[in-house]
Amino acid sequence: MAGTRNARNGPLSAVRVVELAGIGPGPFAAMLLADLGADVVRVDRPGGSGLGIDPAYDLTNRNKRSVLVDLKASGGPAAVLDLVERADILIEGYRPGVAERLGVGPDACLARNPKLVYGRMTGWGQDGPLAADAGHDIAYIAITGTLSMIGPDPDGPPTVPANLVGDYAGGSLYLVVGVLAALQHARAHGEGQVVDAAIVDGAAHLATMIHGMLAAGGWQDRRGVNLLDGGCPFYGTYETSDGGYMAVGALEQQFYDQFVRLLGIEDIAPARKDFGRWAELRTAVADRFRTRTREEWTAVFAGTDACVAPVLSLREAPAHPHLAARATFVHHGGLTQPAPAPRFSATPGAVRSGPALPGADTDEVAHDWAVPSLISKDAPQEPEA
Repeated sequence: MAGTRNARNGPLSAVRVVELAGIGPGPFAAMLLADLGADVVRVDRPGGSGLGIDPAYDLTNRNKRSVLVDLKASGGPAAVLDLVERADILIEGYRPGVAERLGVGPDACLARNPKLVYGRMTGWGQDGPLAADAGHDIAYIAITGTLSMIGPDPDGPPTVPANLVGDYAGGSLYLVVGVLAALQHARAHGEGQVVDAAIVDGAAHLATMIHGMLAAGGWQDRRGVNLLDGGCPFYGTYETSDGGYMAVGALEQQFYDQFVRLLGIEDIAPARKDFGRWAELRTAVADRFRTRTREEWTAVFAGTDACVAPVLSLREAPAHPHLAARATFVHHGGLTQPAPAPRFSATPGAVRSGPALPGADTDEVAHDWAVPSLISKDAPQEPEA
């Protein structure tokens, strides 16, 4: 049985996951599985493979345990395959062919465990002209057309949305959906398989609705001129007198009516569907927002259906009354962090442990999973509490 600090709840509490250490979308996907209760064992390599920050702050490794294995050393691949034999899911984010060369590719793993779900997280996918090339989020969303949609100015450059759209939305979340669907199949039919989760595929898929609107003539293939990309004057952000910003999403008529009334431009605002006067409307909205602070405007729109909210920073967000009431952010181990999502009525998830430190859980995992090949005299021991 796992140590008490890793006592698991959540709908995936009976699921075992092996994560071959990487950075970005793979660790985030494994964190999501761990947040949902899965027993995630991260196989770290000597020398590290993380973000270059102190591992104690790498929140994508929370709720996991770590063992240290050198896959290039004698006995390394065998130790991982011993874990694989007892696992339900494996996640790796190497370039195509690397896992095979290390001896832990799909063929080797499925030979040891035919019911295994082998999740592969890459940017370009396992095949295609770019499959072997290096890449990052920005390039993946660039070639899918997704990046071209983001930004306020049709004549200016696209806006880079951090690495949320590619790595995490188009990558991690699609990998999680894929491995859980494949796990359902494996448990129903006794057949494992490989899940090829490519960020280019996920990022393209995210824009399905937009492609439909484009085909129907309801979306222009350029940014900053459409209903949902900042082109609409009542769906965007506006600066306040103190340098803050308010976000406006008053799309429907009933919401728009409240918006212009509370903003104080009801008598001068052009008709909502008078597209030829959208520039005039934008100017009127912007001028009015600049007359008060963000806090003052927040109070004006509080409790209404005008669909207006303050734009908060990462440090401000946890203190918002709604998020605080829902415990959307939690404090664990001295770190403020987003709580597990989504929520379950019968099997709630939780932040059970802080970021797994490389190799700190080797003995515990070796015992819990009955894998004595993990134990090495050189393996770091878990620090005493």
